[in-house]
Amino acid sequence: MDKHYLTPLFAPASIAVLAGKADEPETLTAYAQTLHPALRAQRFAGSLQFVDTHTSGTLADLAQRKSDLAIIALPPAEVPAALEVAGRLGCRAALVLSSGMDADQAAHLKKIARREGLHLLGPNSLGFQRPHLQLNASAAGPLARDGSLALVCQSGALTASILDWARNNAVGFSAVVSLGPNTDVDIAQVLDFLAHDARTQSIVVYMEGISNARRFMSALRSAANAKPVVVLKAGRKPAGNEAAQTHSGTIVGSDDVFDAALRRAGAVRVRSFVELFSAAKCLASRYRPVGKRLAIVTNGGGPGVLAADWVNEILLELGRLSPESVRDLAPQLPPLASLADLIDLSEDAGAEHFRLAVEAASHDRQVDGVLTIYSPKAGSDACAVATVLAEVKQRMSKPLLACWMGDASVVPARAILREASIPSFRTPEAAVGAFGNIASFYQNQQLLQQTPPPLSTLAKPDIEGARLVIESVLAERRKVLTEMESKTLLAAFHIPVTKTILARSAHEAMMIATQMGFPVALKIDSPDISHKSDVGGVALNIHSGTAARDAYTDIVQRVARLQPQARINGVTVQNMAGARHGREICIGLVTDDPFGPVITFGAGGTMIELIDDRAMELPPLNQFLARRLIERARVAETLGEWRGASAVNHDALEQVLLRVSEMVCALPQLREMDINPLIVDEHGAVAVDARIAIDQAANTSGGRADSFSHLAILPYPARYEQLWPMRGGGEYLVRPIHPDDAQMLQQLVQSLSPESRYFRFISSMVELPASMLARFTLIDYDREMALVAVFRERKADADGNITETERIVGVSRYVTNPDQSSCEFALVVADDFNGKGLGSRLMLSIMDVARDKGLAEMEGIVLANNPNMLKLMRSLGFVIKPYPEDPDFRLVTHTL
Repeated sequence: MDKHYLTPLFAPASIAVLAGKADEPETLTAYAQTLHPALRAQRFAGSLQFVDTHTSGTLADLAQRKSDLAIIALPPAEVPAALEVAGRLGCRAALVLSSGMDADQAAHLKKIARREGLHLLGPNSLGFQRPHLQLNASAAGPLARDGSLALVCQSGALTASILDWARNNAVGFSAVVSLGPNTDVDIAQVLDFLAHDARTQSIVVYMEGISNARRFMSALRSAANAKPVVVLKAGRKPAGNEAAQTHSGTIVGSDDVFDAALRRAGAVRVRSFVELFSAAKCLASRYRPVGKRLAIVTNGGGPGVLAADWVNEILLELGRLSPESVRDLAPQLPPLASLADLIDLSEDAGAEHFRLAVEAASHDRQVDGVLTIYSPKAGSDACAVATVLAEVKQRMSKPLLACWMGDASVVPARAILREASIPSFRTPEAAVGAFGNIASFYQNQQLLQQTPPPLSTLAKPDIEGARLVIESVLAERRKVLTEMESKTLLAAFHIPVTKTILARSAHEAMMIATQMGFPVALKIDSPDISHKSDVGGVALNIHSGTAARDAYTDIVQRVARLQPQARINGVTVQNMAGARHGREICIGLVTDDPFGPVITFGAGGTMIELIDDRAMELPPLNQFLARRLIERARVAETLGEWRGASAVNHDALEQVLLRVSEMVCALPQLREMDINPLIVDEHGAVAVDARIAIDQAANTSGGRADSFSHLAILPYPARYEQLWPMRGGGEYLVRPIHPDDAQMLQQLVQSLSPESRYFRFISSMVELPASMLARFTLIDYDREMALVAVFRERKADADGNITETERIVGVSRYVTNPDQSSCEFALVVADDFNGKGLGSRLMLSIMDVARDKGLAEMEGIVLANNPNMLKLMRSLGFVIKPYPEDPDFRLVTHTL
């Protein structure tokens, strides 16, 4: 049960091929004509059998020898029957090579596949390749060379093009998967398999769209947590939603949201096919995430300066040698060499000078990666320099990239670099851009590790009060809140707002303004007007009661003239924000298809569309994410000491973002929101104006108000935290795991006895590998759960000082099975905490979570020689049965 559910598809031990007769080519489809020689061109590591679907004798023979995978390349009319044959053969997966099948035909095939218990890749797929298995189940060309890079592509034409490019660039693949429209096994499921695939060290994705944002984000986060992922997405949509009710909805494009989603998932996006190839070169060299300081070693000043310019352009940093490195290196270089910024070796540099410089940069702590640029010179030997780099690369732990300028004279040198798996580029800009993609992982991985709860640690908001406001507006069949209603919602979540009172006559406006104290601002209050300034619905800096009365009359008359159909509730009166040096910010919300709500941050005011300053992040947020969101906006440069103004109160600004995140998580009815302007200065932040659009919440939660089904990223499920008494004294906390638990989890595994480790992992390993540790601690709370028992220990040092430390003493977890109705569990308890009731409590708690998620059954496998675990299972009501795949195990199941 430790194998991934797509193993029969992508790593089959046996294959049945249903693609007609190879000796009757006139009867074969175009895909079958390609498939037959592709499968036979190399010796598949497993068993391969060709099935004639029209010969029942052959079927009878094969029924005795079940196959893992059926490959079908038949005319569309024959595919449904072939899928049923695959089911009778006992296949657990099927690949349909075809094109042009519409959504209705695909839906019919999916229905058959589910009935037969098949994982279906296709229709409209070019298939897949697994070079290490010598398996070419595709119509995408010859089998690629073996490597550590996986390719997932939603375009058949691009799949073939990338494979053709890879053959000439010494790039090998662990897997190549072509996905077309209407395929059953989708991109999320393929990513999930590759995240667990030991042969795959990095992943390149070309995609055109997704069907399920939650599932895609879950799989992408899982994959990017274990290995680098680079994505090229086609079909960028510009900003501009004509139906938007807010500024944020107008200026945010879905492509911006996709950027934010990839960033939050820890992946890196490239913008062109060329960049994708560059990234593939670097990933094939197994370069890992690093910082952004790139040292440039060159024998020509011009190319070096071009590279340095591009370093600044894409916001990297030039890696400069430390004074100690300069002191040691300078005497060994030509007299004209310069080490001030670039490592410019001068035109007199030879291969040995390049070796010394690259080694110095690779050992320097101020450098994260090295780019070597070679320009052909009279008397210089390009191949000798390349050979030196190939030798140095074997001893380097940092990325090494090369740019051999020119063409004909450096072709042999480029071949040496290619054989050494050193990414080589023709221009300095391309090389720097490729390093930028590597460096982006470091930043995005920090975002990936964040698992915020739906509510911050700030004062509890009045969620019920906010829901009542929304329900009353929807009951009136309205979808846009007035300013008063919008500010009421903000105030319910403790976002500071200016005091605002609605006046329904000019006389009321005069009295309210006088009581508030001047200056005041007057604004039209209408559910039909999105942008008040556009219709002359705002009057600022009113300094007297008479002026307030006149302003009311002018606003109402002007709005009635310019927008006669608008319903006018009156005019709001509010104090002018008194911050003389306050900055105007806009914090907003947009709802994207398919990623759901997205929080935006940028410059505010009346010229917001013209300024077009907008950074965005997927909720939920914590302080780290809020801070990074602020830093990405251009307006961030004005938030420090700026033009005589003091630095703003960053804590207050971050708190507003956290409060907005709470609103988004708690109120699925929110569709768009503008807090514009939010005035922020050194004393705090206050919302001067706000506009919110809502709609009915989609009921996909099974009645649970806290399912967060409207979010692409599930918040940390803090509701499952519980404090329990320890048998024998003391207490322990049971809570969901989070990424910060990695070290404590590793310590638990290391402290287990060899027997306990073997019982849990069926392995003699003494600690968790880094990839497994990452996978166990950063989980998707929607499809899996891990509960840890945390025990707080108090210890006294030699001086009698008491310190309190936390220790994980047990873990229970489950992973939802592909049927979405059952799950597989695992349990481990520290040896010195056995007999204290932890195993029972952790199992009961994880069963409660699975039940809460709507799962119907929990199952697991236990070694037959693990009597204590089997005893615990019986006491909890599990049914114990033989495990059909291995007599050394028992299958334990429990109906939830």
